[in-house]
Amino acid sequence: MRTIRRLLKFSAKYWKWSLAWALCMVTTQSVVLVLPQLERLIVDNCFKGGHYELLPHYITLYIIGGVLRGFSGFGWGYLSQYVAQKTVYDIRNRLFDHMQRLSFSYHDEAETGQLISRATADAEAVQSFLGEGLSMVLSQSYSLAGTLIICFSMSWKLSLVALSMVPILAVAVYLYSKTFGPIRVAVQDQLGQRTAQIQQSFSGVRVVKAFAREEYESSKFDHESRELLRLNIKEAKVHSFYGPMMDFIAAYGYAFVLWTGGVQVFHKEISLGVMIAFMRYIMGFVWPVRMMGWVTQLTKNAVVSGDRIFEILDTHSETRVKDGTRILKECEGRVVFDNVSFCYTDGSRALSSVKFEARPREMIAVMGDTGSGKSSLINLLPRFYDVSEGAVLIDGVDIRQYRLESLRRHIGMVSQEPFLFGDSIYENIAYGRPGAPEEEVIEAAKVANIHDFIESLPDGYETKLGERGVNLSGGQKQRVAIARALLMNPPILILDDATSSVDTETEALIQQALVSLTESRTTFVIAQRVSTVKRADKIVVLDKGRLVECGVHDELIARGGPYAELFKLQFGGQMIAEMEGTDAAAGV
Repeated sequence: MRTIRRLLKFSAKYWKWSLAWALCMVTTQSVVLVLPQLERLIVDNCFKGGHYELLPHYITLYIIGGVLRGFSGFGWGYLSQYVAQKTVYDIRNRLFDHMQRLSFSYHDEAETGQLISRATADAEAVQSFLGEGLSMVLSQSYSLAGTLIICFSMSWKLSLVALSMVPILAVAVYLYSKTFGPIRVAVQDQLGQRTAQIQQSFSGVRVVKAFAREEYESSKFDHESRELLRLNIKEAKVHSFYGPMMDFIAAYGYAFVLWTGGVQVFHKEISLGVMIAFMRYIMGFVWPVRMMGWVTQLTKNAVVSGDRIFEILDTHSETRVKDGTRILKECEGRVVFDNVSFCYTDGSRALSSVKFEARPREMIAVMGDTGSGKSSLINLLPRFYDVSEGAVLIDGVDIRQYRLESLRRHIGMVSQEPFLFGDSIYENIAYGRPGAPEEEVIEAAKVANIHDFIESLPDGYETKLGERGVNLSGGQKQRVAIARALLMNPPILILDDATSSVDTETEALIQQALVSLTESRTTFVIAQRVSTVKRADKIVVLDKGRLVECGVHDELIARGGPYAELFKLQFGGQMIAEMEGTDAAAGV
C-alpha cells in the first residue's frame, strides 16, 4: 500500500478530473444495479400480474437507463485513462529528469538498459494499474456493496447461499497472488537485463563487427530471451491455472443458488421476478470476486514497477549532486585545488591532498601515467564528482556553493571521446548555446578547423549525424566537439586530451588557433603532445593520485625528477618530429 499511495500522490493535482471520473463510475454502476429491478417488475407486474399497460413505461425506463449507462460509461473510461496517462506522463518526466541529475558515480554503476526499462516498461505497468486496475477495484467494490444490500433485501436465504462460495474464491485469489508476485518480479528484472544486453550490443556494434563476434552476441541475446520466455510461460501457466479454477468455483456457486432459488419459487417463498433479478445480481456478485485475480495481477505489476521507479527517485544524497545557492556571474577564472582528496563509491582513492593554483588565463598541463588521477582531477572542476576532502575554489568560492547550472555554463569541456547527438551538425555545435547566432557558430567551426569540411557536405551545417556521430571520423568528431566548447566562450576551458584523435597536421592547426584562445581563459589540458606541454604556463604531474611536481617545462626538465623521466618516456619518440613539424606550425 505504501507504493500505491506514493503513485497516487502523482494523481493528486488531477483531483477534479478524478472526481468527474468517480461520478461517472458511480452513475454507471448504479444503473447496472437498477436494471435488474426493472426486469423483476416487468416479470412480476406485467407477465405474471397481467398489467401489460405498464410494460411501455418499464421499457422506456430500461432504454433511458441504457442510454445513461452508455454516456456515463464513456466518461468513466475516458476520464480514468486521461488521469492515468497524465499521471504516468508526470512520473516518466520526473524519473527522466531525476536520472539526468544523478551524479557520475551513480551512472558509473547503473546499467543503461535497466534505466531505459524503468522509464518505459515499468512506467507502462503503472499506467495499466492506474487506468484499469484502480478503476476496477473501486467500481467492483461499489458494485459488490450495492449487490449485497439489494440481494439481502430480496432474499437473505439466497444471499447466504451465494456468500458460501466467497471463502473458497478468496483462498484461490490469495494463492494466485502469492504465486504470481515473485514471478512478476523476476519477469520485470529479466526484461531489464535483456534491454541492457540489447543496448550494450548496439552501442558497441563496431567492436562486435571488428572482432567478428556477431554470433556470440546473438547467442547472448538468445540466452536472455530464452530466460524471459521461460518466465513468461511460467507466468502464463499460473494465470491459466487459477483463471479456470475460479470460473469453476463461480459456476458451482451459481448452480447452487439456481437450485435453491428454484425450490423457493416452487414453494412460493419468492416470486419468479425476484429469482430472475437475483440471478442477474449473482453475476454482479461473483464477477468482482472473480476479477480480483486480474486486479491482483495488475496491482502486483504496478507495485513491482513502482518500487523499481522509486528506487531511482529515492536515490540522492551520496549519488545526487547537491545544488548550491550562489550564482556564478562574472568569472575571472582563478581556480584553486585546496588539499583535494577524492574516493570513488567503491572506496578506491583516486586523489590524495592535491594542492595547486591556476591563475586567470593560465594554461595548466596535467600529466601522469595511466591511473595517476588526471581525469579524476579534471572531473572535479565541473562537479561531475564532489571532493571527498578539501575543496575546489573558483574566484575564492567553494564550487559546491554555486548553482550547478551557473557553474557549468562557465566551463567548456572537450573530452577524449566526444559524444555527438543524432541531430544536425549545427545543433551539435550550438548545443551549449541554443539559439546562438549563425555567424558565431560558423566562427567556432572555423577556429576548430572543421568549417571547410562541413561546407563540403551536401547539406552543410544541416547535415544529420548518425547515432554518436558515426558518419564522421574520429578527428572530425573531435573538432565538432571543440567547436561546441568554443562557442560557449567559457572563462575556463578543459581539454581532456582533446587533440589525440586528430592527425599531426590537423592538430598543429588546432593548436595554432588555441594559442590566441587560451590567452583569454584559464585552460586545463591533459597533455599528450610535446607542443602542449612546452607551451603550458604550469605543469602539474600526478603519480598514484598525488601531486609530485608542479612548475614550468624547462624548470622541471632541469630538476631531472619524475617529470623529466615521464617526459622522456612519453615524448621521446615524437620530440624530433614535433620540433620540426608541429611546434613550428604552432609557433613554439
